[in-house]
Order: sequence, then C-alpha cells, then structure tokens
Amino acid sequence: MTEKEEKIEELKVEEAVSEEKPQEEEDFKAKYFLALAELENTKRRLQKEKTETIKFAIENAIDEFIPTIDNFEKALKCAENMSDEVKTWANGFGMFLSQLKEVLHNHGIVAFHSEGNTFDPHFHEAVETAETNEYPEGLILEEFSKGYKSASRTLRPSKVKVAKRLADDLPKEEEELTKKGE
Repeated sequence: MTEKEEKIEELKVEEAVSEEKPQEEEDFKAKYFLALAELENTKRRLQKEKTETIKFAIENAIDEFIPTIDNFEKALKCAENMSDEVKTWANGFGMFLSQLKEVLHNHGIVAFHSEGNTFDPHFHEAVETAETNEYPEGLILEEFSKGYKSASRTLRPSKVKVAKRLADDLPKEEEELTKKGE
C-alpha cells in the first residue's frame, strides 16, 4: 500500500467514525430523556402515594374519635332534662363537641343521614329488620347510630332498621309477576 492509499484508508475510517458519533449521541440523548421522564413519573407517583397514605392515616385516627363524639351527643341530649347547673356544664361540653365536629369537617369527614333512604350495604349496616306492608322493602325505618364518610370511603356505616315485606305477601307478589309475564 502506498502512502497515498494509506491516507485514503485513514480518511475513510475517520469518516465512518464521525458518522457513528452523531448516531451514538442521538441514542444517548434519547436514553437520557427517557430516563428523565421515568424519574419525573416516579416522583409524581411517590408523591401521590404519600398523600394517599397520609390521608388514610388521618381518616383512621379520626375514626377512633367517632364513638366519643357519639357519646357526647347522647350525653348532651340527656342533659336537656336536667337542672340549670347541669345545662350550663352541658353548654360547655357542647362547644367542645362543636370543635370535634369542625375537625372532622376540616378533614372532609361528614356524618350522613340514613332514615328514609334505601338500604345500601356500602353505607349501612342492618342490625334489625321489620316486616311490614306499609313501606317498600329496603327502606330504612330507623337509624340507631350515624354513619360517617370521607370523599373516598365510608369510615363507619350507619346502623339501621330496614323494612322487609311480610312473609305471607311474597307468594302473592310472585303470582302477580307470573301472571303479568304470561
């Protein structure tokens, strides 16, 4: 090989290497941006999980205060029939109860009313049933304890009495449905 041919070969090699470098740079840039995007997604996911975990922990802690709130409400109802001195004390405890309810409200936890609504197992716990023809089946006749919920879940279902059709009326309804279907 002559000196001229060697120089031509060197130039060809350098040209091939210089063509590979931009491709390698593009590959590295693509990998860099992909890793950067994955890092941002991971940060967002971890932040969301952290927020949900904190919210769940707060809801669980507040859930433990709900029976205390119930007891305060029951005690204050009994105090209405007592002497003026007891009513004065009850007034102070009523203020304390208001503060507890405000804490619940500040964390998005609310009590919900059930009486007169249709039974929903996500929000209600049936502790008693009453056979009747006066009310439609599944109607909540009485609420024994309030239910509490947040935006995302039910903390405590309300304990309720639910209407149930009389046992002797069920066959009649089935016969009517059968006759209508024919």
